[in-house]
Amino acid sequence: MKGHGNCESNRHRRALDAALVIGARAGDAALRDALVRRWHRRLVAHGWRLTGDPALAEEAVQAAWIDILRGLPQLRDEAAFAAWAFRIVTRKVAAGIGGRVAARDLTAALASEAATLPGEASLDDQAERADLRAAVATLPPGHRAAVALHYFEELSIAEVAVALGVPSGTVKTRLMHARARLRRILEGEGHG
Repeated sequence: MKGHGNCESNRHRRALDAALVIGARAGDAALRDALVRRWHRRLVAHGWRLTGDPALAEEAVQAAWIDILRGLPQLRDEAAFAAWAFRIVTRKVAAGIGGRVAARDLTAALASEAATLPGEASLDDQAERADLRAAVATLPPGHRAAVALHYFEELSIAEVAVALGVPSGTVKTRLMHARARLRRILEGEGHG
């Protein structure tokens, strides 16, 4: 449930990202470095969600940064940076795994993301978040990535589609199935 304050915060983050992209595109090294610092962890988390392998995720993101920084001059809409960067990481991960189907375990990545959530939460809230993140970790990789990008990274359906390289309808379907599965898992825990 995104409130008005969250919307403002999201707009502020996107405006800051756009300013960093414009500056980096113009050749400002300090703004380029700030952009990398601001986005590196999120891109690695995305790679980790896709692979379950922290080393492969880090390697893919390092390779992606080369393409991202080289491609900035061609990025026409700085507001599209997030979806564009996630898409580059997705392609690098796909290239890194070379078509292999690997077991993906996100529990550690999701737990580290939970630790970075702002604000003070009660023990009940922390337990609910841990339960939710553990349930998300059981989803198939495509569903897990769609949920994380849409709900954790606050990308729109269209942006998630670009980031994952799939049609918007596929993202909607993945989110629908993921929500249904999460509901079954979480309601099952509540009754057990």
